[in-house]
Amino acid sequence: MTIHFIGAGPGAPDLITVRGRDLIARCNVCLYAGSLVPRELLAYCPPGARVIDTAPLALDAIVAEFKRATDAGEDVARLHSGDLSIWSAMGEQLRELDVLGIPYTVTPGVPSFAAAAALLQRELTLPEVAQSLVLTRTGGRASSMPPKETLANFAATGTTLAIHLSIHALDRVVEELLPYYGEACPVAIVYRASWPDERVIEAELGTIGMAIGAEKPERTALILVGPALAARDFRNSALYDIDYQRRFRGAQ
Repeated sequence: MTIHFIGAGPGAPDLITVRGRDLIARCNVCLYAGSLVPRELLAYCPPGARVIDTAPLALDAIVAEFKRATDAGEDVARLHSGDLSIWSAMGEQLRELDVLGIPYTVTPGVPSFAAAAALLQRELTLPEVAQSLVLTRTGGRASSMPPKETLANFAATGTTLAIHLSIHALDRVVEELLPYYGEACPVAIVYRASWPDERVIEAELGTIGMAIGAEKPERTALILVGPALAARDFRNSALYDIDYQRRFRGAQ
């Protein structure tokens, strides 16, 4: 048997990969993060599957379910929201499985920043405006930030920032970014991209606090900051330039 870690995507049940969907359909056990993964995805489970919401469970209880399924010879679909490579708590589960000698696979998913960019209909990297995307967060009770991973250090690059799990600290985020981006820098706050209740608030860095008002969205909101969000007068890329010769377009 195998534990299949699956990125369930940002929310919409049809934004899971075909591989992920098919793995769910093959597994007699499904563990899912119920606070973030839509229940509609459970429709892909086979009839009679053992379905467990891990939101109220501690790590030991989750590992115990893995071991129970292993002893019973059952494959497990382990669903996490978004993509597993960032802030999924997958690493600590894999470490436990390595100790127990239980095999596993990892299937990527659509990350929340990609769903947010799609909702905004924006490219986050534009020629000579921004060629990098920084995925980061602010420190909190659950996890502090390494000393060098500060918003100021990332903001000094002037590129696009995707700041996760930080809507509760919006005032502090704005204060730290203003010296580097300026008050006119575009900001987009995207709440639950791809869910039925998705919401977007766009403003400038100097006015985003007033635009969002007193009732801030929950921590699932993503803060996007950077000139690329509003740039229109940017140079075309060389990718489709008729004078740019490459091996796929007549280059020798």
